[in-house]
Amino acid sequence: MDENGSSDNNAPNNKWKMPLNVFFKDARSVFKLDDLSKEILGIAFPSALAVAADPIASLIDTAFIGHLGAVELAAAGVSIALFNQASRITIFPLVSITTSFVAEEDTIEKLHIKATENKLGENVKFNEVIVPEDHMLQDIEKGAPEQNNNTETPKQSLTGNGEQATNQLTEYNGKNNGDDANSNAFKSSRVTSGKKSEDKVVKKKRHIASASTALIFGTFLGLLQAAILIFAAKPLLYVMGVKHDSPMLAPAMKYLRLRSFGAPAVLLSLAMQGIFRGFKDTTTPLYVIVSGYAINVALDPILIFKLKLGIRGAAISHVLSQYMMSITLLLILMKKVYILPPRLKDLQIFRFLKNGGLLLARVVAVTFCVTLAASLAARLGSIPMAAFQTCLQVWLTSSLLADGLAVAVQAILACSFAEKDYKKATSAATRTLQMSFVLGVGLSLAAGFGLYYGAGIFSKNVNVVQLIRLGIPFVAATQPINSLAFVFDGVNYGASDFAYSAYSLVIVSLITIGTEFLLYRSKHFIGIWIALTIYMALRMLAGVWRMGTGTGPWRFLRDHSFT
Repeated sequence: MDENGSSDNNAPNNKWKMPLNVFFKDARSVFKLDDLSKEILGIAFPSALAVAADPIASLIDTAFIGHLGAVELAAAGVSIALFNQASRITIFPLVSITTSFVAEEDTIEKLHIKATENKLGENVKFNEVIVPEDHMLQDIEKGAPEQNNNTETPKQSLTGNGEQATNQLTEYNGKNNGDDANSNAFKSSRVTSGKKSEDKVVKKKRHIASASTALIFGTFLGLLQAAILIFAAKPLLYVMGVKHDSPMLAPAMKYLRLRSFGAPAVLLSLAMQGIFRGFKDTTTPLYVIVSGYAINVALDPILIFKLKLGIRGAAISHVLSQYMMSITLLLILMKKVYILPPRLKDLQIFRFLKNGGLLLARVVAVTFCVTLAASLAARLGSIPMAAFQTCLQVWLTSSLLADGLAVAVQAILACSFAEKDYKKATSAATRTLQMSFVLGVGLSLAAGFGLYYGAGIFSKNVNVVQLIRLGIPFVAATQPINSLAFVFDGVNYGASDFAYSAYSLVIVSLITIGTEFLLYRSKHFIGIWIALTIYMALRMLAGVWRMGTGTGPWRFLRDHSFT
């Protein structure tokens, strides 16, 4: 049997097998709230809420800034777009690989602890003291009270003073919190007597090298982003379309530079969210994020209007809330893991650089496709651009909800692959994909009816509303495709299939770019949406191909027992 759990004896017969039926495995259970569904939803729901918190807070920020005037609103809008784009490029690869690496390492650590516990448990006998190191026993023997003229054996002394010995063992363990995690992941002392037995298990903070590496990268990238945005604010805003004589330039530079001081906190906070996701804990970040953005919203009117700081007050309130979130998450994380590894060589610098570089190429490819579509729509004029922007925001809304499912399946798969539990990996992947399809169908109905009857909310211009309704079939019909594509990303990341995820997306993007130019010239507004539909369909098919053909990390699916 190979490392993926497939049998070599059946290799010739399975060579051409296409396990496409795996996607329909246990399809009837998609609405069943069993343990697997509870685990998926328990991770996905808080994650989706946390992701949605940022755009909601930004929307409230925009509402406050809008009361300052149209110039300030436009200046803040272009600055926020620039800041978010820079953050996405720098942090998205880091968060994605951090979740997988931490989940894998945490699972391996737990397996090591369990194996050590079982080994110690097998050696426990009546009236015995089990300790992991010989010198611990010697220390206890020296400190044991003498009885019967010192004729008792160490075992007898400990038996008569079990509680005292246990306390000494526990105290000893407490003094060695700095030991290496791999050798001290689980240390326990057990003392038993004829009528009473007492277990003392001392659980320690762990060394998770990938978590330490993620924090270092998050801090470095945050400082780098802050420096670039602060010192190159003017040329970057010029690239975004803010000319030298524009009234937006001065307020935009003020807002961007002040907000950039929060870049280290933003990126460090996102890196820690990736770590918590690796622990399958999306609830803790949710509470911290909601609290942080609540502070942001509360400070906005005080700083903007009460202290008369204007657009600078909006930036300052955002920065303060980001540092609050970052510090809070760091304090909570420090209770779980050591921030620094015992040795510098334990850091996974090159592993992060290799896989992060692959995902960086992927992020650039994805960003370019969507940005190009918006650029082509802008060439059609202000009315088509307004309609396109409205449809695009609704079109991408599914990512906020589907991203929660993607995070859940990524964490579960990373743990399952580390445990070599391929049956759970298969079940988790298929169940989450089925859930995403159901979610997509629901979003399709909501987007279709919502845009048709609510188009007037976004614009009072009759021509804009008419174009929005022309885009409804594409926005609504592609929701299931979008949801599946986003969740397939999580499946690939959970299986640590970063290379395939990057290369396939680059190829898809190259095809999409040519399609966008071609259809833009022939079909204009509708052509852009046809091209985006093809783009998302190709993204989804790339995921279907990898898992459905049983290649890469999914080779074990060619075995009949998994399908």
